[in-house]
Amino acid sequence: MMEILLAILLVTLAAAGLGLGLLFGRDPVRTSCGAAEGIAVGRCADCPLRRAARREMRP
Repeated sequence: MMEILLAILLVTLAAAGLGLGLLFGRDPVRTSCGAAEGIAVGRCADCPLRRAARREMRP
């Protein structure tokens, strides 16, 4: 029982920390594609989010 309460508390604190970061003007949390943007070699080329962004940018 104690482990479940600890897990709930941990998840709640993590969500509250993310929310406070947004509240104080920080950027939204990056997805794995956004976080890997700075890596020279990676799987970003076949990322579905990146493909969708490219389609929207095309005239």
